[in-house]
Amino acid sequence: MRQSSLSRWYGFARVLLFFAACAVLLIVASSYMPKRPAFAPQIALGIVTSIATWFLTWIFCRWDGIRLKDVGATFRIQSLSRLLFGATLGIALVAVQAFFIALIAHARWTRVPHTNAWTAIVPLFAYLSLACREELAFRGYPLRRMESFFGSLAAQLIVAIVFALEHVGGGYTWGNAFLGVFVGSLLFGMAALATRGLAVPIGLHVMWNFGQWVLGEKESLGLWKVLIDDRFQARAQVVGMVTYLLGAGIVILAFWWQYQKSRASKPLP
Repeated sequence: MRQSSLSRWYGFARVLLFFAACAVLLIVASSYMPKRPAFAPQIALGIVTSIATWFLTWIFCRWDGIRLKDVGATFRIQSLSRLLFGATLGIALVAVQAFFIALIAHARWTRVPHTNAWTAIVPLFAYLSLACREELAFRGYPLRRMESFFGSLAAQLIVAIVFALEHVGGGYTWGNAFLGVFVGSLLFGMAALATRGLAVPIGLHVMWNFGQWVLGEKESLGLWKVLIDDRFQARAQVVGMVTYLLGAGIVILAFWWQYQKSRASKPLP
């Protein structure tokens, strides 16, 4: 028992080392990224850090004596369909949030001039490359190893805290980090645990961010711009947060149910 406990804490230390290495990679890569044009830094950063994080995952998996498959970091034939499934869920969450903001806060959207479908390709690729890096860095090796050491609940909470702290370091407010990013990590993490892979959380992650960009809810200009009367601005923020939390909560519970069902169906050792 004592040896098993020590083994778990040594494993925990390796996960912390993995987090630190990912943070160093991100900081170093960010300093070499181009500043223009729009979304070029994000694409370059996402590609470089995704590749570097995958190799880092391979190194740590070799260190632990496990396979990349064991942490969801391999491509399989089902990956594309799972990516599409996750993307559909992400779009649905954005659509539900926008519906209730329009209904309760009287929001409406107007098309941004000189934009079309081609305008969205570069931002989509940017969000995809960044999501790949974040899912590898948080819901891949760290989440799956923490799950094996301490169980799914502790793994989810630890990874979500670190994920939120990284976003605080990137300029997010504490409120946005722990209401928005923290819950998002629980959502993506539960999808990763339930499906035993990263394709579904990547699809979810990409289309949540991309969908918000399309509707003008990101800092950079999207395809539409949201218009809300000043009298309803506060209401829109509350409705947006509540629908986000409720929608994410429902999906988290659905993935949790699937996770528990898959565990129950496994034969006893």
